[in-house]
Amino acid sequence: MRIDRTTFHDAVLAGVVAAASVAMFVLYGPGRLEAQGLAVDGMRAPDPLGGVLVVLACAPVAARRRWPLAAMCAELVPETLLSVLGYGSGASGLAGLVLLYSVASYRGLAMALAGLLISLVTYVLGALAGPVRAASWSEHVVVAVVLVAVWGAGRSLRLRRAYLDELKDRAERLERARAADTRAARAEERSRIARELHDVVAHHVSVMTVQASAARRVLASDPDLACEALSAIEHTGRMAMAEMRSIVGVLRTDARAELGPQPGVQDLPALVDQMREAGLATRLIVEGEPRPLPAGVDLAAYRLAQEGLTNSLRHAGAGAKAVVTVRHDPHELDVRVQDDGLGAAGVSARPGHGLVGIRERVALYGGILNIGPLPGGGFEVRARFPLKDGQ
Repeated sequence: MRIDRTTFHDAVLAGVVAAASVAMFVLYGPGRLEAQGLAVDGMRAPDPLGGVLVVLACAPVAARRRWPLAAMCAELVPETLLSVLGYGSGASGLAGLVLLYSVASYRGLAMALAGLLISLVTYVLGALAGPVRAASWSEHVVVAVVLVAVWGAGRSLRLRRAYLDELKDRAERLERARAADTRAARAEERSRIARELHDVVAHHVSVMTVQASAARRVLASDPDLACEALSAIEHTGRMAMAEMRSIVGVLRTDARAELGPQPGVQDLPALVDQMREAGLATRLIVEGEPRPLPAGVDLAAYRLAQEGLTNSLRHAGAGAKAVVTVRHDPHELDVRVQDDGLGAAGVSARPGHGLVGIRERVALYGGILNIGPLPGGGFEVRARFPLKDGQ
């Protein structure tokens, strides 16, 4: 049968307290106290009955943590009998102090105050009813001060224990919150990298596909033009690899990422030239005075134009024309990609993960996105990004 460790420790403490109390009870009898000049009027000499009462008063210490208030009440009964019968109150006082300390340390404030009040009242009743009279009121005051001091020490330990538990619980909550934030940050970073990869791969692969198709058609009739198309495919592939290496580099832990500036509105002329080389007649119109933009808005505007032109290249059909319009206002950035949709595919809606990613980008910066066919034919992708204080 396994015994709880705390119960075992309390039982050992009860034995030690009982041994000390019995020793005090036997050694400090009326004769010795009288020899030291102390008043012993009415004090009864040690006998087996007194010894049994002392042991009974110390036994409840074994349950001081499980039932502290009940144990203290059980201890006060034989202790009061010792005082009433004239044995003196100091024999088992050590057990009473231990149990009062336990009540204050292991129970709430209301029960602790009740324990202190019971101890004080019991002492007063025992002092009044017993035959032994103290030399002066100062002895009673000292006893009361000792009881309050022991009670205060128990309360102090309980408050310190509660404070440490609160610190530990707070640390655990902070650790859980930090872990949740880390998981959310990782998920957000994966989503961002997925959007970036989709935008890069979809755009460059679409351009390379159109260029390869054009090279295949003119390979036999115009080798020089086919060679130019193949060179453009090579250049586009290198650009795609460079951008993908920059994006995926942040995932590597064994080497530093090859970092570089993210594209922005200032890179739209190069994007338009690339689309022209791919066979989509594209124009860029800039309205208003260009100004520095927040990095996130700058990248989102570029990706919107990139995705819009990529969809026009895929779906607008042969001979279609596209226009990219960027308007700089003091409190808004307006980016539009329109095509005339001459191809049959350009009339219908254009689903795809790229446009979904664009919605997320625009919403992230509080923008308004409109995607859909134009009344006179064609398709439009338009976003308006709010700028605070002109930025």
